[in-house]
Amino acid sequence: MPNLLAAFTLSAPDVLIFIAFVLVVVGVGLYQSRTERAGSSEDYFLAGRGLKWWLIGFSLIAANISTEQFVGMSGNAASHVGLAIASYEWMAAITLVVVGFAFLPYFLRVGIFTMPEFLEHRYDARARTFMAVATILIYLLLLGSVTYSGALTIKTLAGQAGFPITLAQGSLVIGLVAMIYVTAGGLKACAWADLIQGSALILGGAIILWFAFDKLGTATEAAAIVSAHTGAVEIRQLSPESGALARFWDLNAGRMNMFLPRTDAVLPWTALLLGLWIPNFYYWGLNQYITQRTLGSKSLAEGQRGIVFAAFLKLLIPFVIVIPGIIAFNLFSHEMRLEAAADKAAALAKYLKANPQTRFVERADAPAEERIAAWPPGRYLLAVYPDERAVAALKVRNAHVLPLSRAQFEAAAPADFTLFLTEDHSWQAVNPGLAEEIEAYNTRTEAAAQAAGRKPAVEKLIAFKYDTALGQLLGHVLPQGVGLTGFVLAALLGAVVSSLAAMLNAASTIFAMDVFKKHLARGAAPATVVRVGRVAVVCFAVLAVLLAPALGNPQISNSIFTIIQAGQGFISPGILAVFAFGLVVRRAPPVCGIAGLVTNLVSYGALMLLVPSVQFLNRMAICFGLCLAVMAALTLIRPLPHPFEFNQQSAIALETSRGARRAGLVVIAITLLLYLIFSPLVAAR
Repeated sequence: MPNLLAAFTLSAPDVLIFIAFVLVVVGVGLYQSRTERAGSSEDYFLAGRGLKWWLIGFSLIAANISTEQFVGMSGNAASHVGLAIASYEWMAAITLVVVGFAFLPYFLRVGIFTMPEFLEHRYDARARTFMAVATILIYLLLLGSVTYSGALTIKTLAGQAGFPITLAQGSLVIGLVAMIYVTAGGLKACAWADLIQGSALILGGAIILWFAFDKLGTATEAAAIVSAHTGAVEIRQLSPESGALARFWDLNAGRMNMFLPRTDAVLPWTALLLGLWIPNFYYWGLNQYITQRTLGSKSLAEGQRGIVFAAFLKLLIPFVIVIPGIIAFNLFSHEMRLEAAADKAAALAKYLKANPQTRFVERADAPAEERIAAWPPGRYLLAVYPDERAVAALKVRNAHVLPLSRAQFEAAAPADFTLFLTEDHSWQAVNPGLAEEIEAYNTRTEAAAQAAGRKPAVEKLIAFKYDTALGQLLGHVLPQGVGLTGFVLAALLGAVVSSLAAMLNAASTIFAMDVFKKHLARGAAPATVVRVGRVAVVCFAVLAVLLAPALGNPQISNSIFTIIQAGQGFISPGILAVFAFGLVVRRAPPVCGIAGLVTNLVSYGALMLLVPSVQFLNRMAICFGLCLAVMAALTLIRPLPHPFEFNQQSAIALETSRGARRAGLVVIAITLLLYLIFSPLVAAR
C-alpha cells in the first residue's frame, strides 16, 4: 500500500493559536475563580453551589471526553470493534437522564460534598472510608491513563513533525497546565475552563471528521476489515466515481454494527444487557469527578437541565470520535503496522529465542538498506543494531522488518513456559502462517507447563498500533499552514487537561473531606481543609506525571481505553450495588454498605485470577449480582426496625424541572432509534 502521508509540520499560525488557546483557558479559569471566598470549602470544592445548567452540561462533557476517548475510543473503532464502541457514549445518554431524576434529588437533599459522604449518611462511616480509599486508588490509575493518552498523542504528532518528544515530557506539560488552575481556583476554575474546552473539542472533532471524509474521497485505495470475526484485512481499489460516503459504507459496512458476537473480547453483545450499564451508572451517577459538577448545581432543576443537555451532547460524540477512527484504519493501516514495530520486535525476539526452529522470524545484524527494502512479506526480519540511536535514525517502511538495538534483543528473555497470544483478530490476516505456527507452539508449551506443574507466562503480540489512529488523522488529513492543526491540537490538549483537572479536583476533595477532615483532623478549620486540598492537587498531579509513561508498555494492553474500563471494575459494581440498594431497600441495615463493597472487591479479583476468560463487562455483571445477593441476605437477617428517611439537610431548591424531564425522554427515544438503525436487523435489509 503506498504511503498516503504528507509531511506534517506546525506552521506559525498553528503555534500561535495553540499558545493563545492554552493561555485563554488558564486565564478564564483563574479569572472566574477570583470571587471564591477565602477558606470556604463550599466555594473551592463545589463552586459555591451556584453552577448554571449550560455550564454544568459543557463541564460534564469536557470532564468526560479526553484523549482517553479520542485516542482509546478511536483506537478501538479502528480495530474490528468499529461503531460498537459507541455504546459507551449512547448508553451514557440514557444513564444520564436516569441519574438526573433518580439519583440527583437525593444527593442534593442531604447536601453532600462527596459521594463517599453519602454512604455514611445512608449506612455508616466504614462504608464511607472504604469507598474513599478505594476511589483514590482507582483515581491514580485514571490520572495516569488520561495523562498517558494525551502524552501519546503529543509524542506521535511531534515525531511525525520531526521533533522527538518522549512520553515523560508530554506528561509533564499536561500535568503542569492542569495543576496550575485547579490548585488556584478549584471547581469554579474547572467549570469555566471546561466551557471553552468542551465547545472546542466538539468543534475540533467535527473538523477532523470533515477532512477525514475529504481524504477518503480522494484516495485511490484503502484497507477494510472484511470480517469482524476473523479480522481479515484486504486492500481495495476505490472507484474514482464513488463519493466519500459511499466509499465509507462499502469499506466499513461490517463494522457499522452495535452488536458484536458474544465471544468478542472487547464488547460482546451480552455486555449490553447488564455489564455495560454498571460502569455507566457508576460513572455518571456515583463517580466524584463527574458528580461534583452536579453537586455544585444552583438548584435541582438547574442540575437536571444541565444533565439532559449533556445527555444530548453524548449522542453527537461517536460521530466526531468513532467514525474518524474507522476512517483512520481505512487510510493508514500500513502506518499503524509500522507504529507497532517496536512492540512487535521485542515480542518476536522472545519468540525466536523460545522457538529457534521458527520458519517466520529471522535475525540479522545491521542489514543493508537494499536487503531491508527487498525483504518479502510472510516472514519477519529482526534487524539488530548496535545502539538505540542507530535504530531511531532508521526510516523503515517495510512492515516485516523490525529494528531493535542489541541491548533490547539481549533483554528479550522469555520465561521457561511462555505463551504468545495475539491481542486482536487481525494478526491472522497480517501473517496467517506465523499465526498457525504460534498456535501449535502454544499448544505444546501449555501441555509441557501443565506436565511440569507450572503456570505459563503470557507474551502479547500486536499487529497494529490502533491507539495511533488519532495521531495519523491529525498529522495527515488536516490542511497545513492555516492554523487548523493548531486549533485541533489545542482542543485535544484542552480535553486532556479538562479531564485531568476534574480528576485532580475530585481526588483532592475526597482526600480533604473524607480522609483528612474525617480521620486526621476532625476539628480542622475550613481554610485548613482547602489548603490540604490544594496540596493534594499538587501531589496527585506529580503521581500522574510519573505513572503515565509506564502505561505505554504494550504488555499491559494495546488499548488504554480497555485498561481504564477494566480497572474500574474493582469498585464500580460494588458502589453501584450499595447506592442502588440503599435507595430502593429502605430497611437495609448499615452493615450492607461495607459488605457490598468488600464483596465486589474480592469477587472481581477472584474472577480475574481464576476465570480470566470472562470478559470484564460480564465479570462486572456477575459481581453486581453477588453484591445484591449478599446485601439482600443481610437485610433479611437483620433489617432496620423502620424504613430509612432521607431528610433534607440543605437549603437548595428541590423542585424538579418538567421541561428537562420531557427533553430527557426525547433523548432516550433518539438513543433507542440509533441502536435500531445500526443493528443487524436493519443492516440485513
